[in-house]
Amino acid sequence: MTASGLFPRPQPVPPAMIDPASVAFDVDGVIADTMALFLEIARDEFDVRGIRYEDITCYNLVDCIGMDPAVIDRILSRILDGRYTRPLKAIPGAAGVLRRVARRAEPLLLVTARPHIGPVDAWVRGLLADDAAGVEIVATGAFEAKTEVLLDRGITHFVEDRLETCFTLAPTGITPVLFAQPWNRKPHPFVEVSSWAELDELIQW
Repeated sequence: MTASGLFPRPQPVPPAMIDPASVAFDVDGVIADTMALFLEIARDEFDVRGIRYEDITCYNLVDCIGMDPAVIDRILSRILDGRYTRPLKAIPGAAGVLRRVARRAEPLLLVTARPHIGPVDAWVRGLLADDAAGVEIVATGAFEAKTEVLLDRGITHFVEDRLETCFTLAPTGITPVLFAQPWNRKPHPFVEVSSWAELDELIQW
């Protein structure tokens, strides 16, 4: 049996399936265009060239791009600590949808596997401006630890870019929504969106 037979592609789903009060979001790769920043730092500060966004075909960067692992670690540390000069940009459309969710959810929950929240807290609050007061950001330090946080908060849907996390969440009753990225292009059975406009159509406004 082929891989696609084991894990069928996601089927079309009707719009407005997600309660905005019961959905939570990952940060990196869903809201923040972290990999674009990674490549900019690699180019500008470490003179690493020739690696494109679409070349990042796996979540563990060491396994899929020709870059010194020590340099990868240094760049990731800079991103986590906020030690960079290039701006961290939001994925197009994220701010508008999140602000609408924030007006209907108490709180708007963001769950990241980062080891600490660090500068991403201020970045998110700047992104959401007047709607940032009701935002809660939880840093779990491990992908597996997201499940408990989401279950404790009564979350039914979670928007995530790491495919392995989706497979971890699904058996617990949390419905993953996979945000398509080059590093998650493997067969899977989950609802998938390729933009925030597509995600917006799935939310029960």
